Amino acid sequence: MKKGISALVSSVTPRRFFGMLLGNMLIGTGSAILRLSMLGTDPFTGMNLGIAGFTGVSFIICQTLLNLALFGVQIRFGRDLIGIGTIVNALLLSVFVSTAYSVLHYFTGDLTSFPVRLITLVPGLLVIGLGLGLYQDAHLGVAPYDAIPLMICGRFPKVPFFVCRVALDGAATLVCFLTGGIVGIGTLASAFGLGPIVNTFDRLFIRRLMAPDPGQKYGRKNGAS
Repeated sequence: MKKGISALVSSVTPRRFFGMLLGNMLIGTGSAILRLSMLGTDPFTGMNLGIAGFTGVSFIICQTLLNLALFGVQIRFGRDLIGIGTIVNALLLSVFVSTAYSVLHYFTGDLTSFPVRLITLVPGLLVIGLGLGLYQDAHLGVAPYDAIPLMICGRFPKVPFFVCRVALDGAATLVCFLTGGIVGIGTLASAFGLGPIVNTFDRLFIRRLMAPDPGQKYGRKNGAS
């Protein structure tokens, strides 16, 4: 147990921890902006919002419970993907989303104009992409949901990662739809647009910003690009 805890925190530096934490906060803020648009969010957030609305249980509780369930699977099959960032994402991301949404909604109210709602997707996607870049390049663990396709590919190497990821997001989107959640342009934009946005931010400055400290060796976790 002590060895596991030591491995969990041994790679943490102030810069990487701050990047990971800020990244999660930005992901939460971007997801809240997409939620304001009422045109759909990323599949995982949308699924949890749908389940929350269907069951009457708060979004924070729904997402945290599902993350804990997925974290149990991750402990069993993807222990090498776990880090302090995994814990922060599993327990706090839903709090960041809800807090940011409450603050933003207080100032904007419900957006009724479709053009405004459509334009709102742009900053939402950009903020999420920036947050994902910081979070992933900190190399402090993979979120439980994101770890699923990595674990599947690890056990079945012939299955392409892209197929696993699309199947996972498709399943989450289906649950979102069946539970009354919003599936729309924002959902599609998140599924297909975040990858290029993250890669652009990564090339522009995040990779240099989160570069290893002198004398410190660590590599990119599989699938964390």
